[in-house]
Amino acid sequence: MKAILLARVSDKKQDSNTAQLIRVNDYIRFKDLEVVKTHEIEESSTRGERKKFQEVIKEIKQSKECIALVVDTVDRLQRSFRESVLLDDLRKAGKLEIHFYRENLVIHKNSNSADLLRWDMAVMFARSYILQLSDNVKRKLDQKRKNGEWVGKAPIGYKNIGQERNKDIVVDREKAPLIQHLFELYASGQYSVKTLSKHISQKGLRGGQGKSLTPGMVYKILNNPFYYGEMRSCGVIYLHRYETIISKDLYLACQRVQKGWHKKKFQYAAKAFAFRGLLRCAKCGCSMSPEIKKGKYIYYSCTTARKNICSKKIFVREDALLEPICDVLQACTTLPDDTIDEIIRLVQASYEEDTSLRTDTFKTLQAEYESLQLKQNRLTDLLLDGTIAKDTYEQKLKAFKDRQREVTAQMKDLQNTNAQPHVTAKTVLQLAKEAHALLKSSEPLEKKALLNFALQNPTVSGKNIDFTMASPFDVIYDTSVHSLGRRQRDRFRTLDWQEIDRRLESLPERFIKPGK
Repeated sequence: MKAILLARVSDKKQDSNTAQLIRVNDYIRFKDLEVVKTHEIEESSTRGERKKFQEVIKEIKQSKECIALVVDTVDRLQRSFRESVLLDDLRKAGKLEIHFYRENLVIHKNSNSADLLRWDMAVMFARSYILQLSDNVKRKLDQKRKNGEWVGKAPIGYKNIGQERNKDIVVDREKAPLIQHLFELYASGQYSVKTLSKHISQKGLRGGQGKSLTPGMVYKILNNPFYYGEMRSCGVIYLHRYETIISKDLYLACQRVQKGWHKKKFQYAAKAFAFRGLLRCAKCGCSMSPEIKKGKYIYYSCTTARKNICSKKIFVREDALLEPICDVLQACTTLPDDTIDEIIRLVQASYEEDTSLRTDTFKTLQAEYESLQLKQNRLTDLLLDGTIAKDTYEQKLKAFKDRQREVTAQMKDLQNTNAQPHVTAKTVLQLAKEAHALLKSSEPLEKKALLNFALQNPTVSGKNIDFTMASPFDVIYDTSVHSLGRRQRDRFRTLDWQEIDRRLESLPERFIKPGK
């Protein structure tokens, strides 16, 4: 009978194909088989399409007589039942005999149930080996992630060094400044992802194989926490042990820009509208689109993108939408000057009361950081002395470093605290008193900036606008209506004036001159 010899390895580390062929030589002579072709394959049996294996199957199908396929052992032929179906069909058709040398097993057209069961069991054990290897790899990778090690290709701005088990990641000193520059430009709110990709490519930042960065690649960089000290893997966030390129504050600033909190003026290709991009349909959640009718009246209507929920367009005039907002802003103008002065004093006094606490907290955190560093030094000494095992050392070292990162972030937050909250409060309170007049007299783009600052999640239901005032306008309005009571005082004390100060930067300069 004509025979085809098949020898396979997944990679060069395994037992060579030559060794497999040597073992079956005596078997071939004993069985009086005529070898017509020998295939020495280097490919995985579990990944990809197994193109070389398919070539062997094609030869068997094209043969006019039965072919004996001789292999060293079952796992050299297959490690899953996927191939069993194909091989079994050829066996049943009388076109194939399979000879497994080590198992001393021959599968042919008339094989009994016991031999077929032995074949299935051998395939099951081969598959079990692969599954165990997969579990071991997953456990190893999971442990690496917990230790703060990145298990893939280094992100742009970093580079892989070393080989095999000694691979590591270090900062790419040429690209890192450009990555930081990219984040800073986007955080300014003056660049879209598209324009930023062109600009940063011209500056010299390139992707793999020297290609220019696409908008998609820039978007991926801006949303990758790896650059400030955390890594996202399989949907889980881990602290990593590598040098950072940017601060977490800069990353979060970019996230705020991305969400539309911190964008500067945006020039639309079409005519500017006060509510463009701010309104949503209460029924379906789609945007409200503006258009001009009769040459002068501005109307808004749902885009009806979700026709199964909202199919009928209802047109609402812009001035009708502005009217209830103007009423709220009008109420803010009644806030007495003496109340404004009292609020400013309240905010400043609250800040001064907290200053001592912040100073003590900073000193405590600083002492903890230094203590953690000493513990790491002692831990290293214990490892060198052989007092503790390496596994224990790595586990404790990771815990110390993780806590150090947390302490550093807390110290940075304390240092970045707004040192002049009373100035920010004065600016906002003055803006609230003038907001009604500013809204009436401003151009559409300025109106949009003011509405975006003052409103939170405005929606349109039918012909009515539903909205809540954003911080701190909600507290200012409440104070205007109910006077400065205990509840209002507590709310002013707890406002995040640092965040409010950042949001003020999105307003036209003439809006915030009075307080600044």
